[in-house]
Amino acid sequence: MPSESLSIPPSNSRSKAKALLMDLQDEICKGLEEVDGEGKFKEESWERTEGGGGRSRVMQEGKVFEQGGVNFSEVQGDSLPPSIINQKPEAKGHKWFATGTSMVLHPRNPYIPTVHLNYRYFEAGPVWWFGGGADLTPFYPYLSDTRHFHKTLKEACETINPELHKVFKPWCDEYFFLKHRNESRGVGGIFFDYQNGSGSLYKGQNANGVAAIEAKKIGEKSLSWEELFSLAKACGQAFLPSYVPIIKKRNRQSFSDSQRAFQLYRRGRYVEFNLVWDRGTIFGLQTNGRTESILMSLPPLARWEYGFQAPVGSREALLTEVFTKPQDWFADKSLEEKCLPLGAVD
Repeated sequence: MPSESLSIPPSNSRSKAKALLMDLQDEICKGLEEVDGEGKFKEESWERTEGGGGRSRVMQEGKVFEQGGVNFSEVQGDSLPPSIINQKPEAKGHKWFATGTSMVLHPRNPYIPTVHLNYRYFEAGPVWWFGGGADLTPFYPYLSDTRHFHKTLKEACETINPELHKVFKPWCDEYFFLKHRNESRGVGGIFFDYQNGSGSLYKGQNANGVAAIEAKKIGEKSLSWEELFSLAKACGQAFLPSYVPIIKKRNRQSFSDSQRAFQLYRRGRYVEFNLVWDRGTIFGLQTNGRTESILMSLPPLARWEYGFQAPVGSREALLTEVFTKPQDWFADKSLEEKCLPLGAVD
């Protein structure tokens, strides 16, 4: 079957993508150490028997971050796992190459959201694509923080094409969704995958979802390899401006034992998503990746409570009723009315 790609990668595509993702890891780690003030990332380099390797950087017991990891990997092999073949059967039989930077941060203060980032590049014979995104998972949410995060990522997408965010925002809502709980992991952000410059911008599983409908309205987009490379770069470099101001704004707020307990309870949802639904975790384990690096996304502490119900009218109830549901964070004016009585607007 011929490749559906319309743009041919440059001859140095692999080295160029690798350099970008290593630079993002360096840039993000430096910025996070500066905002933490005390914590430092410890690096472990590793090699994979089948080919490739990476460097894992983990911060533990920092002033801001209870635990966080920022990983880089460059792996390759002769045969693809089922998770890829099912999506791209035309890649079957080709040697493959994948490189990426992934990150999950678990702050100690419940007022600072957990955050995730991942940008990656893949090649197998005639098949190639970029993927990635970033999303925010608050425990005690603020509408202003959510809007700031979304606005920053939207502006990054729009530096490449004004249509991209219209698809990537609802695609993120769709992807980071716990089907067994019927709730979103958090307030979303952006997500894209299998971007090779051909066909529809949406290449997900829900043909009737918001992202698919928006992509149909936009029509086919023929983005070049260089444009998609620039998209990954712009979105990756937007991470620190999207997240660091939230840390600085919330880190001084004191919290109670009960608020800490609720944070750990909601972290349990994060664990459930990463172990049950996340394709990156599945791909890493199916390709014999380094288990410690793959599972660094899990929090150091979490808890589960049978049948927990948040008190009516509480901040905890606001989180589960509003901030774990896909929203138009800017156009829906009723959000202010819901957040204002609980002091969750700013």
